[in-house]
Amino acid sequence: MQKRIYKASRRGDVKLVRRLQKLLIKSWSAKCLAVRRVTQENQGRKTAGVDGIKSLTPKQRLTLINKLTLGSKVAPTRRVWIPKPGKEEKRPLGIPTIKDRALQGLVKLVLEPEWEARFEPNSHGFRPGRSCHDAIEAIFNSIRIQPKYVLDADISKCFDRINHKQLLRKLNTFPTLRRQIRAWLNAGVVDNNKLFPTSEGKPQGGTLSPLLANIALHGMETYIKEQVGKMVIKDNNDVKISLTKRKQSVSLIRYADDFVILHKDITVVQRCSELISEWLNDMGLELKPSKTRLTHTLNRHEKEKPGFDFLGFHVQQFPVGKYNSGTNKGKKLGFKTIITPSKESQKRHYNKLVEVIDKHKSATQVSLIAHLNPIIRGWCNYFSNAVNSAVFSRLTHLLFWKLYRWGLHRHQNKGKKWVKSKYFHRIGDNNWVFSSRQYDNPFILVSHRDFTSESKTKKDKTSRRFVKVKGDASPYNGDLIYWSSRMGRHPEMPTRTASLLKKQKGKCKWCELIFRENDAIEIDHIIPTAAGGKDEYKNLQLLHGHCHDEKSKSDLRIIDDYQRQKRITELYRWFNKLNWTWKEDIPNMT
Repeated sequence: MQKRIYKASRRGDVKLVRRLQKLLIKSWSAKCLAVRRVTQENQGRKTAGVDGIKSLTPKQRLTLINKLTLGSKVAPTRRVWIPKPGKEEKRPLGIPTIKDRALQGLVKLVLEPEWEARFEPNSHGFRPGRSCHDAIEAIFNSIRIQPKYVLDADISKCFDRINHKQLLRKLNTFPTLRRQIRAWLNAGVVDNNKLFPTSEGKPQGGTLSPLLANIALHGMETYIKEQVGKMVIKDNNDVKISLTKRKQSVSLIRYADDFVILHKDITVVQRCSELISEWLNDMGLELKPSKTRLTHTLNRHEKEKPGFDFLGFHVQQFPVGKYNSGTNKGKKLGFKTIITPSKESQKRHYNKLVEVIDKHKSATQVSLIAHLNPIIRGWCNYFSNAVNSAVFSRLTHLLFWKLYRWGLHRHQNKGKKWVKSKYFHRIGDNNWVFSSRQYDNPFILVSHRDFTSESKTKKDKTSRRFVKVKGDASPYNGDLIYWSSRMGRHPEMPTRTASLLKKQKGKCKWCELIFRENDAIEIDHIIPTAAGGKDEYKNLQLLHGHCHDEKSKSDLRIIDDYQRQKRITELYRWFNKLNWTWKEDIPNMT
């Protein structure tokens, strides 16, 4: 049904889109999917709204399915303040009730296919099948041939200041759904047991909030290209550039409320900044001056250093050889584009590692490693496609000395050699691996160096640069094989999961359905470890989260049979050891 909505929206058949949306929103299966995603799969499924309900039994879930109908009566959201990473200020988060979250999930199933067919190609934030890496690769493709000026901008309090009337006008959906969305926008928030009205903005934290924010900012890229097309821009030979080339010459790449505008002419970029400010005023938004800067990718511009930070990456170009020199062995451009983890991102990551180590001063080494490994893996996988060797080596060095001081602090009466022999062991060619002293299967701390571009190339010679998503492609276009294979090649996908995904051809072993972008994917042991199964590839498979729950129930019988047989075998062994007579009725004894 979503595929049909997507295709009808691409054709511009509004009448068919509305008819299919009304049909889908009444579907019992769609309601079941919305409830399952909110109550079983989402990470915040145990977060309570103003009603205090944070978990539902299977019977309560079925009851909730029958209550999912569009209306205008909604409960206010509960406001929670969460700290911003690396900053003292906090971000407001609105938590709707479970019923409203499920209903928003149902509305998202209806609206998302329609708008995925209309969204601009360089809009990457909070969209299925797209990620930060697509935005970074779009920036690289825009500047890899020619250095450009960059307007790095951020919208001030985007979620809190969106104009409701303009948003509903742009949404332009059928009346029943419009009334429901207006009710959510005007529901108000409860902060410290006080109700505050919401005459503008959309609280962050709702299932529908990211989609509504993307709809509010939709049209920005098209508007800029149309305005640049009206400008008079000349090339190096003082010849006016054609309309098509003028539109293609400017790039606006957006991820949620962060965006950059790229062009070789500084006057065009400055004019685009004014145009964007005017365009945002219609939606009740404005640029944040403290986070808006004009710089150049290669050269110093006024007081601004070359390069800019975007989504945790630092993008900068460096001079190489001579410009347009035929003897430069292929480096004719005279510069090279280098994308690395930003200094601010490195600082936040190291501070998080230090915080974990300080909290585990009295914990065991195994417990400390278990808390550090996911943080290191996640951060390194995010930056695995950047130029990362120097950064990862530096962080490995800093973390080593922090762990060494952790060991010295725990044993102040022992010498340095004793601490080294207790916490650092030889694994392969490395004498200083932070690991437990289990000789058969030691618990090892992963190193940042293991994720560098060079080490990945040595292990996997097919390793290559991240490939940006095709144009305006969407998971709703029906090409499930493309999206499934792309999912397995994503930098943040764990290696074990990616290998199993390729082995299973993108399908769940339990229900035989292809994994989608937003599905909860879990690794399962075919023979449970409690029933003698081993933690190796041939005993692993990928399942949906809900499929894994079903299989776990069926595994209980296998585990019980294994444990019963194990006890009988042990009983046989003791009887034989004592030279007792084994009678036929003994195996039936409890």
